[in-house]
Amino acid sequence: MLAVQLAALLGGDSGKAGEGAEEALALLDGFDDALVHGLARLADERADAVAALAAAFAATPLGDRLAEAADAVVSGSITQEHLTALAGGRAALSGAVHDALLESLDTALGRERAEWPPAPDGLGTTGGAAAQPAAQPAVEPAAQPAVQPAGNVLGGVRSWLRELAITGWRGVDHDLVSAADQIVEALLAAPDLRRLAVLLDGFAAELRASCPIGSAEHLPVRRWADLWTRALLLSQDGVLTGEPRPAATVSGRLLVLGVDVHEHGTAAQFQVHAVLEPADGGRPRLVRTSVAVAKVDTIVGPALWKLTQRHKLLLAALADRRCVEITDMPLLDSGDLVWDDDHAFVSKPADPLAAARLCLSAALAPAVPPLDRVAVRIAEPVLVEGYKVTKDGSFDLGGTVLAVDAQRLPECGPLTPKLVAASSACVGLVRWDAGRWTLQPLAVQAKVKREAVVVATGDWALGPTDPKAAKAEARAADAVTVLRERAGRLLRR
Repeated sequence: MLAVQLAALLGGDSGKAGEGAEEALALLDGFDDALVHGLARLADERADAVAALAAAFAATPLGDRLAEAADAVVSGSITQEHLTALAGGRAALSGAVHDALLESLDTALGRERAEWPPAPDGLGTTGGAAAQPAAQPAVEPAAQPAVQPAGNVLGGVRSWLRELAITGWRGVDHDLVSAADQIVEALLAAPDLRRLAVLLDGFAAELRASCPIGSAEHLPVRRWADLWTRALLLSQDGVLTGEPRPAATVSGRLLVLGVDVHEHGTAAQFQVHAVLEPADGGRPRLVRTSVAVAKVDTIVGPALWKLTQRHKLLLAALADRRCVEITDMPLLDSGDLVWDDDHAFVSKPADPLAAARLCLSAALAPAVPPLDRVAVRIAEPVLVEGYKVTKDGSFDLGGTVLAVDAQRLPECGPLTPKLVAASSACVGLVRWDAGRWTLQPLAVQAKVKREAVVVATGDWALGPTDPKAAKAEARAADAVTVLRERAGRLLRR
């Protein structure tokens, strides 16, 4: 049945986000091209693109403010307030495209979604984002820097982002990128600002890796503009440092569907997708829970799991494929559980594919926080069966092809493109990227040596079961131990 639903999504107007979306994407493309070349030297065509972005909001409450910002930028008077206004307009356009895409996906799947509640007076628009647990460092720094007032640090972030926008991606050099290092260090020292710290650190790392950018043939224009926009909006006073929106507490049974691993050189996050069956007998809900760690770029592959040892119960649930009973665990409006091992215990075995077959169709999907309304962030869990695997690894759903994003398979787990190609059923995340829908596998049922097996991305959470991977993990784990020991010696001095 789901294959038919996805085929309906992919067929006909599948690649279209809905009425007006193409025009919105064209406006984004124009503004993003201006960021490529820098707002300090706008040619007529790029000046028109900035003005067109503002004109799209002429009939809205943002109209006057954006028009003023666009006029100022085109004339060369680029203040922080003007950039913030334009970033807000860009985020609103991007959010509209996201909403159209998500609505088409929900319609195709027959999935009901909760509404995002209005923000209480005095709180920022990020909702649950501010209450996310902060990343815990895998290796403690030799000395903790003095904590600066949040306003000073955020002002430094905004100043650096303004310089980026004025210079443009083509003008970025190592000196400009390096100016972010001290800012990131100050952000990491403030727990409330670590979400922004990781974002800015990753953004700077991408820019640094691409230098000299002026001679680069291809640039991730949309991605860098998304990162710049999100960082600028998160750096506004009060967005991340205000009191987080109170979260409800929930109890019940958590049926794990799979784990998505996000990683860059200095941080990793394990985001678990699951269905929550409330203890009070209420409607099942799609939820996520994430644990994050800081790391160094030499810690990769299965060794990543070693950094999350303080969450042993969650790791056991992933590795042994068991459901989890939770009691009074905070649940944010975004559908994110704030994980705490003390509020959970591992229960009965639960196959991810069986859980998806039984519970996924009836589960209520969470609302999307305002700043998360970006098309590339769509990641909706689905179960796909009855497909044939094509030569390029895509799934043929009966005449309609769903691309499989095998590049997202994490190196810290046993799930490989070869296993996906041999599969007959798959639990994965439907995503929108590069103008098309794709599927990121989280768990598959496949035949290995004529025997049907289930393989999931979290199977190695307690350590690799494959002998070769276990040897490699042991060598990497030694590096983690050595780094921790050296850091401990430095802290004791």
